[in-house]
Amino acid sequence: MKKNTLLLFFVLVSISLSAQNKDTKDADKLFESYDYVEAAKEYLSLVEKGNSNTYVSKQLGDSYYYMRNTIEAEKWYAKAVQTKQDPETYYRYAQMLKSNGKYTEADSQMKTFAALAPDDQRAKQFNKNPDYLSKLLKRDKLFVVDKISVNSERSDFGAILYGDILYFSSARNENNKIYSWNNEPFLDIYQSTYSGGGNYSEAVPVTELNSRFHEGPVTMTKDGSVVYFSSESFKDKLFVKDKTHKLKFGQVNLYKSVKENGKWGASTPLPFNSKSYSMGNPSIDADGKVLYFASNMPGSVGGTDIWKVTVNNDGTYGAPENLGNKINTAGDENFPFVTDDAVLYFSSNGLTGFGSLDVFSVDLNKDEEPYNLGKPVNTEKDDFAFTFNKEKNIGYLSSNRSGVDHIYSSIPVCKGQILSVVKNAKTGELLANSRVVVLDATNTVLDTQMSNMNGEVLYDVECQKPYTIEVFKDGYISKSFPVAKISQGKVTVDAVIDPIEVIVTETEIILNPIYFEYNKSNITKKGAAELDKLVYVMSQNDKLKIYVKAHTDSRGTDEFNLNLSERRANATVAYIVSKGISVDKITGKGFGESEFKVDCQENCTEEEHALNRRSEFMIVK
Repeated sequence: MKKNTLLLFFVLVSISLSAQNKDTKDADKLFESYDYVEAAKEYLSLVEKGNSNTYVSKQLGDSYYYMRNTIEAEKWYAKAVQTKQDPETYYRYAQMLKSNGKYTEADSQMKTFAALAPDDQRAKQFNKNPDYLSKLLKRDKLFVVDKISVNSERSDFGAILYGDILYFSSARNENNKIYSWNNEPFLDIYQSTYSGGGNYSEAVPVTELNSRFHEGPVTMTKDGSVVYFSSESFKDKLFVKDKTHKLKFGQVNLYKSVKENGKWGASTPLPFNSKSYSMGNPSIDADGKVLYFASNMPGSVGGTDIWKVTVNNDGTYGAPENLGNKINTAGDENFPFVTDDAVLYFSSNGLTGFGSLDVFSVDLNKDEEPYNLGKPVNTEKDDFAFTFNKEKNIGYLSSNRSGVDHIYSSIPVCKGQILSVVKNAKTGELLANSRVVVLDATNTVLDTQMSNMNGEVLYDVECQKPYTIEVFKDGYISKSFPVAKISQGKVTVDAVIDPIEVIVTETEIILNPIYFEYNKSNITKKGAAELDKLVYVMSQNDKLKIYVKAHTDSRGTDEFNLNLSERRANATVAYIVSKGISVDKITGKGFGESEFKVDCQENCTEEEHALNRRSEFMIVK
């Protein structure tokens, strides 16, 4: 995530004054004014001039950390920790390593962090759960995540769907002035119409809410009459002057607008806005009575916390309340979104995750720990601003997994079940210890289980996807059962398989006829079922060798029929070999129309012609 100081992710910046000197003065001034792009350039200039030290390396690490350049941040933190640093530097270094997929190295830095700050909640969580990564990777997939079409080449994030209108924040306006933190234009609020099926209209700015400052994201009451959104305190001339550096420091503040005659009215600041701390990224509950937001106001557990405030019937507000240390950590929690049934989604880099910001959920009506949503919602990069529209059954996620903040749809994985009941086709007997395999549409094996005493196997699958069930049991013909796309719930598949009944004489293995279609040599489904019986017999006797004789009917020339029968013999041998029988155990030859089963010559019926198009299996050894 390319953080904007005033909108996205409030950060408390501190510099060790004892490490500053006249050489770093210009760079430090830029850093203190949140101009991380130019600050990094100045610090790099010092490095090139040979004025580098661990302080400069740490400042470069922090500059790139705030710009979310994980590669450069890792590089400079690695240099900084060559001498002892404060605990937070080790924590940030670990986060950057995780963001770059270097979990072993990250854990090493977390151990150092935990040793230096054993009472920190993040350290306690790490020590309590050292195998966190394997546990996270095993979590069930909850959402299908796809990038949507409204994204631009700039930062787009914070999408939320009200009715058919998708609201989000974007830096796509090239006419805006450039913001020095991330070298992108200032943010505006945009909207796009969602018509279903992944289709969105061209995004347009919400001009009534936008100004020359940063705006967004937004939250709206259920009736669509009131919107709350983030903007800058400069709008109300709320800022702190730094006379030493000749700077004005503003904050993120919350604003409210009421819809009048189909248009948003003038925005009004909320009464608890301040020039001393920030609050933003709001989310209003279903009743419009509780407003959740992120803030670094006094009383915060960490850098930024999730807070809430009561919205009274008369339009006044209660006192902001911190959600406490079960949700908030010494790190940063941000981007709250509360569902109609009081499930809070939020992002955190302080709770255990894959790296940087991860999305978590917690039921506010239950005494439970926040739950990491796992992959693919979360990645090693920043994943944030998760929202969900229950009526449309679609959510939205923001992430910089591609290198730029983009918006992704998040559709819940529909869970269904397939119950396979394996039975003997002749007797109806339930067949235990049958091997039952489930495959997806690409024939990828998803799971393999053995049937229980009732012949049953139960699979958890995703809805609206086709599957195939394959059943294998010694003494029975293997069989496949296609399963059409299922809705949520359980579908029962009667997996009825035929016992293998084969007559074996001293000279041949007698199967039902292996018939071929007219003028074709491919193995039919019925033919395959019979050949599976031969495969079974041969697999039970490794000394058995078989000679295949393939024949045609009387239609066609002698030469044509000889070639056709040779192809049929080769196809039969190839099928047997494909089932695992050694190639030296089976051979074959075509005999054309030289050996009729029914010698009817030119007066054959279609049935008699079919009887002549056959393969026979002679025992060689």
